[in-house]
Amino acid sequence: MICQKRIFGAEFSKKEIQETAGSHGLLSMEIEFNRNCNFNCIYCYVQDDSHNRKELSREEARDVIVQARELGAQKLIVLGGEPMLYPHIMEMVGFVREQGMEIELFTNGANISEEVAKKLCDNGVVVVLKMNTADEKLQDMLSGRKGAYKNIHNALENLKKAGYPEKTQMGISTIICSQNFDELIDMWVWLRDQKINPYFEMITPQGNARENGMLEIDSLRVKELFEQISQIDSEKYGYNWKPQPPLVGGQCLRHQFSCAVNAYGDVLPCIGVTIPVGNIREAKLANILKDSEVIEGLRNYKKTIKGPCSKCESRDECYGCRGAAYQMTGDYLSSDPTCWKNADRQNEIVSLPVKTDRLVPHGEPMRVVDRLIEVKERQSLSEVEISDDSIFIGEDGKLNEVSYPEIFSQAIAAQDGFKNLGNGGPGIEGLLLGIKNLEILGSAGVGDKLHVSVYKTARLGGFGIIQGEIFKGEDLIARGEIKVWHKDKDTGAAAGITEKILQ
Repeated sequence: MICQKRIFGAEFSKKEIQETAGSHGLLSMEIEFNRNCNFNCIYCYVQDDSHNRKELSREEARDVIVQARELGAQKLIVLGGEPMLYPHIMEMVGFVREQGMEIELFTNGANISEEVAKKLCDNGVVVVLKMNTADEKLQDMLSGRKGAYKNIHNALENLKKAGYPEKTQMGISTIICSQNFDELIDMWVWLRDQKINPYFEMITPQGNARENGMLEIDSLRVKELFEQISQIDSEKYGYNWKPQPPLVGGQCLRHQFSCAVNAYGDVLPCIGVTIPVGNIREAKLANILKDSEVIEGLRNYKKTIKGPCSKCESRDECYGCRGAAYQMTGDYLSSDPTCWKNADRQNEIVSLPVKTDRLVPHGEPMRVVDRLIEVKERQSLSEVEISDDSIFIGEDGKLNEVSYPEIFSQAIAAQDGFKNLGNGGPGIEGLLLGIKNLEILGSAGVGDKLHVSVYKTARLGGFGIIQGEIFKGEDLIARGEIKVWHKDKDTGAAAGITEKILQ
């Protein structure tokens, strides 16, 4: 019997992955060279976040590839957009191979002529062709373009003529949805018989998929599909694997050893966890990965993951889909709501926004921040509703200026408290150490709703420097810098550290 190769991380040993997770390194990296595409797939993850931003130049793309290789990356996974529409794609393929790295390319088949297919094969590119069904009308519908089916199958024929999959591996990427569900087992067998790797994956509810609820399918039916295919794979092909979301025949622990760089240089944990943790135009990739609290939390998932997933017997080799968790709850460390094991435990999965009475040590009447709305990389957004019984309201019904440092302090306490909510960790204790450059630019009073944005500009163990802004509607009414300390079991309260952070 053989163990089925894992789609993400199959080529890496458990030891390599563990060492990489602990060293801030990489074993692979996903990258977009471009965002343009000739399809308009109704399940596409790509969101319109261009905002007139400039895509990576060839020099920038090459530089980040070299940086990834220096961090240990052995493999580059090319996404898009449609990478075969990128005018310099073959140049980039050659460059990646010159670096001694493997390359895997996801494509809808655009521009894959017989000549191009041969070049890809000769360069050892693992081509993963997107194909969701054997039905022409359904494929065109899912792809959002008439003629998509013919485009895909022409590319498949050209790839086979070039020597795939005998000379070079190839795969077929297929989303699991209600429309193609009944034919997926037959598709799997068809691909196995041709020695083509089937990449079947549950949909992450983001981008176009978020707008197309008709694609959704009950998680218990998905479980049955995984189990049926697992049995077929074992009995007919000798592949043994344990069914778990989100990949059929595979596991996704990519955050332990990988990251994604989009076409604008943003570094993301993956294409599903759409939280930029830095940009390669502003910092080196090594520093971005090392300094990111989001990456740190994901790589230490056994200590940080929340809810039912934190207690699952499979958590050594599974943490569900982090993309689905983030897109559905706003929390990249929440339990995966799409996992069939969590089907009857949805009430145990916490979603943002969340009331701060569960996050901060402040009780009434001191607690002034009401809800935590959003958590990103070292930053968060909270909400304050000013009531007439607040102790921070003056006789004129206006918010006292002395309250602004306290609002900032509670907002960052809520952000840090949220990390431990639902994972069994201890509550976080903290102190406001000081405030600097406080500016009061407007006023607020009873009945106003305020939004508080806080961002950690620096941290040293349990100490942090926070930039805060308070908005009433679109108007900025206060901003300033506060210094805080949160109890950290790995951090001593040495006087020297305290003096350093307070300077």
